[in-house]
Amino acid sequence: MEGTCFNQSVIFVTLLLLATVANLVEGQGTRVGFYSSSCPQVESIVTSTVRSHFRSDPTVAAALLRLHFHDCFVQGCDGSILIDGTNTEKTAVPNRSLRGYEVIDDAKTQLESRCPGVVSCADILALAARDSVVVTGGASWAVPTGRRDGTVSRASDAANLPGFRDTVDVQKRKFLDKGLNTQDLVALVGGHTVGTSACQLFSYRLYNFTSSGPDPSINPTFVPQLQALCPQNGDGSRRVGLDTGSANRFDTSYFANLRDGRGILESDQRLWTDDSTRTVVQRFLGVRGLTFNVEFGRSMVKMSNVEVKTGTAGEIRRVCSRIN
Repeated sequence: MEGTCFNQSVIFVTLLLLATVANLVEGQGTRVGFYSSSCPQVESIVTSTVRSHFRSDPTVAAALLRLHFHDCFVQGCDGSILIDGTNTEKTAVPNRSLRGYEVIDDAKTQLESRCPGVVSCADILALAARDSVVVTGGASWAVPTGRRDGTVSRASDAANLPGFRDTVDVQKRKFLDKGLNTQDLVALVGGHTVGTSACQLFSYRLYNFTSSGPDPSINPTFVPQLQALCPQNGDGSRRVGLDTGSANRFDTSYFANLRDGRGILESDQRLWTDDSTRTVVQRFLGVRGLTFNVEFGRSMVKMSNVEVKTGTAGEIRRVCSRIN
């Protein structure tokens, strides 16, 4: 019964989101159904590809979501994160742990056999991010397509990606630079409801953070648990779920963890300690409620239209990892 109720809720939210998201894409140069005539199988091919890889490796869903985010914040949502080469975006320090490229390549290969030279890698990535949310239990949304692929990819351009030590003011500035407001910030960072972090990105909070010990914003009862997972001078590459207790399910428990002082990354926990972002977190938790699934989809549509290339700009890559 509980599972049935959950499924019905997701279906309701999906229908609500599909009904309201269209007005966000007008005038962006992209539109829902862009490939309806030129490649009508595009969404089904991307969806089946994501599901296939997810069955083999459930962690790939969070990886694809992160890949799209990192793409959009550098040169816009143009697939430039996918390009191989010396000093390309994927070689930048914040991007070296990104993965999921094989899923995009798999979908692209299939699409090139059906619709050669038609579907951009940037659009495949945007669709795959949506499908990654769906396979982890989140609601779907209509993805506007029509992006073209960028032909520039520089590691130096990744320097201004949001970072795990950023204050809320810095996070807000970086998001605002992309046309995203405070609610978008909290919603999109809420994507951390799925996925993991390496110990090396947060273990500094557990030992000698202050003269009296760990970061005081961490719930004291949570500190020993994290220290057991990430011992001092231990393996910094060990992975820990960003949403303790629900790292593989797209839900609101991430926000409950922030409220309870159980945020893993310092930048995440600051969303609760800062007044302006705490208000949004509380609303996602039901205080003058916002529906996280709906708002996440809306914010993803906004983000996926950041600095897009359409019309005759850019190109349609035949292989996602290299410029034509």
